[in-house]
Amino acid sequence: MATTTDPAAGALYAPIDPYDSGFLQVSSVHSVYYEQCGNKNGLPVVFLHGGPGGGVGPDDRRYFDPAVYRIILFDQRGAGKSTPTASLEDNSTWALVADIEALRTRLDVDRWVVFGGSWGSTLALTYAIRHADRVAALVLRGIFTLRKSEIDWFYQSGASHIFPDAWETYTSPIPPDEHNDFIRAYHRRLTGDDAEVRRRCGVAWSTWEMATSKLYTDPELLKRAQNDTWADQFARIECHYFVNEGFFEKDGWILDNVEKIRHIPAVIVQGRYDVVCPATTAWELHRKWPEAEFHLIADAGHSAKEEGIRKRLVLAADRFARELGGAAAAGHE
Repeated sequence: MATTTDPAAGALYAPIDPYDSGFLQVSSVHSVYYEQCGNKNGLPVVFLHGGPGGGVGPDDRRYFDPAVYRIILFDQRGAGKSTPTASLEDNSTWALVADIEALRTRLDVDRWVVFGGSWGSTLALTYAIRHADRVAALVLRGIFTLRKSEIDWFYQSGASHIFPDAWETYTSPIPPDEHNDFIRAYHRRLTGDDAEVRRRCGVAWSTWEMATSKLYTDPELLKRAQNDTWADQFARIECHYFVNEGFFEKDGWILDNVEKIRHIPAVIVQGRYDVVCPATTAWELHRKWPEAEFHLIADAGHSAKEEGIRKRLVLAADRFARELGGAAAAGHE
């Protein structure tokens, strides 16, 4: 693997504001928010956020050299600024894949780099499998393929053995006689008519993931889970997707279809101690896709904000800026 001695390499780029933003009506129900930053004539990259339901934020623009990249971000159905907020109607993996294509067409993009972590990696891989001709490269982090074993590990039994204190908070809204299936128990409450139960379950669900996302629990992430609007979006949409098994036709659909994308240049970045999306899935993807550059970060959990992961993501984006961005690809100065 290539290494660098430049101490600035891998640092986030400076904060940047969008030069364009708007809403795209993608169905009779949903309108998705999008924004563009960086070089209007640059190498297009689309950032796919996690969750589903997590939404995008200002720091998500900063993995990419704005002199080289035309940076495109959007809030998926029901998330962030997209409307209607937290809506589950007509909200599925395949609808989001169609939205990515609709946005690509709206913005007159031929091919783009696709960048996604956690659920964003699920969506990036699914989109690439269906639209490989539109993907110039992939940058993937915290690999999640939404198999039953992955869901059970985090939401039923597995991560609970590592974070028993946070697990107690997660299980507290659910009566003991429903502990055999937390996903369905939460789903009933997050889609029910009792607003206070829905609010409390949204916060408890979101707190569980925020408490476990970094090697060391981050108080700022825990604060985020206390935001009722964000927690409602995050919990409702995640649970909706998980109870529907990601809307895939079979368990393991993504790994079964990796052969269709092995020709696409790719970088996979995975935290060794990721308990949200354990490294076994990234390893399986690596074994099925040996051509992809693979980094297992020794001192990291799940979050893209952890130093080792953040650095590798920026370096991956810099790599494709050099390889695909033409003369504008200067990298870090």
